Amino acid sequence: MRTLIVAPNWIGDAVMAQPLLALLKAYEPKRPLDWLAAPHILPVGAAMTEIDRLIEAPQRHGQLQLRARWTLARKLGHAGYDRAYILPNSAKSALIPWFAGIRERIGYRGESRSALLTHSPDSVARRAPMVEHYARLANIGGAAAPASIPQPVLHADPARAANVRAQLQIPPGPIIILAPGAEFGPAKRWPARHFAALADRLTESWPQVQVVLVGSMNERPIATEITTMSAGPVRNLCGETALGDAFALLADADGVVSNDSGLMHVAAAFGRPQAAVFGSSDPRHTPPGSARAQVLWLQLDCSPCFERECPLGHTACLTQIEPETVFEALSHAMARQG
Repeated sequence: MRTLIVAPNWIGDAVMAQPLLALLKAYEPKRPLDWLAAPHILPVGAAMTEIDRLIEAPQRHGQLQLRARWTLARKLGHAGYDRAYILPNSAKSALIPWFAGIRERIGYRGESRSALLTHSPDSVARRAPMVEHYARLANIGGAAAPASIPQPVLHADPARAANVRAQLQIPPGPIIILAPGAEFGPAKRWPARHFAALADRLTESWPQVQVVLVGSMNERPIATEITTMSAGPVRNLCGETALGDAFALLADADGVVSNDSGLMHVAAAFGRPQAAVFGSSDPRHTPPGSARAQVLWLQLDCSPCFERECPLGHTACLTQIEPETVFEALSHAMARQG
């Protein structure tokens, strides 16, 4: 029999679900785990050695797509699944396993979906770390609680990184990646002028290092601001790479600086040295799961507010984190052995 994992819809959350899969594999090594995910989440599953099969989910933001879910569920109903872990909290995310007739459907109660689940935890600690939040689902159904929860781990093919660098004409040598985006909103984005000042500090201190901006097309305007304000050579690749190629570059990076974002979690899961800047969110809830990560968080009286935009209009939690402070944090992370 097989297990279906209905993946989260955010890259960072998907990465933080990996320890759950590691625990499930430890409990039942021969049971296949399949990853049902939106297209932009499939590369996360592809980087997990625990996953046996990738399945693309029908997904358009905010749409039920009942017919598409039903059609896929009918196919999955004949694939030998007897258990599903449904990681998003929405009711619609539980429909495919329910339509498919999967006997055990495990997840948090979430959005009025208790009738669609067969197993769920009795209670949830508010704002528990997300890795723990997902991993405790492994204990549903009688498995013993683990002595400790592992950190997220992703695996990359070194050959792909070499191919991506060749295609993008990035010559061999050390590379530092700046990831200036954060899909949630501006209250999670360190200012472009600070990223530009950091880029200048990096190229002045380490002339041999190539500084590269990575992110989606949505983040290209921010990256363009950074390259415009920077005095040194900075390569803007935002919107120019497939997500899997961006992952390959992150896995190959000598250092990474990011906001609290999906790419922050990807870099941490690849074990890269990094400096992670937090503003409106809380590193106690969604920390980069790596001993080589340095977290920068001012913990002002007004934070964490978990808002998309600063309610006070000043975003002091981000603007007051100076570029030199981030440079020192990254230097420390890069000096630490993996």
